[in-house]
Amino acid sequence: MYSLIYGNLDRQAKALTLLGELLDEEFSLLVKHDTEAVMGLEFSIHELLRQLSVEKESVIRRLGGGKVLDYAQMLPPEQGEALNELWNAIDEGEQNCARQASRNTELSLGLMDQSKHMLDYLHARLLPPQQDTYGRQGRYTQSRPAAALLSGRL
Repeated sequence: MYSLIYGNLDRQAKALTLLGELLDEEFSLLVKHDTEAVMGLEFSIHELLRQLSVEKESVIRRLGGGKVLDYAQMLPPEQGEALNELWNAIDEGEQNCARQASRNTELSLGLMDQSKHMLDYLHARLLPPQQDTYGRQGRYTQSRPAAALLSGRL
């Protein structure tokens, strides 16, 4: 059972390392505004997260709902220490990935806000300033406040 749990935790640690690299790459693609590449990378990230969750559920089932650190204390010192090291590596990897994912989220939301404000600005520039600019027949209406045969200044 130790070798199964150790192998599972080792796969999780390696997957978190890969996830960190993918998140770093996603950040660089977001900075470059390469949306096509970001979308493709998102599928890889989601698949890796799915596999990580399967691995975590597998460990939980093998331990009968117990904790890895509790199981590590019951093992001989060498094996227990190896599991503790893997557990710490997984914890550190999860924290690094969470920080990078937060940065990516902030950047993508900032880019979305920037794009939205630009579209709102362009939309406002395209709309006519007055709602009654066009007449019934598609011509420009000319509003004259009073009859004006002569116009000019005094």
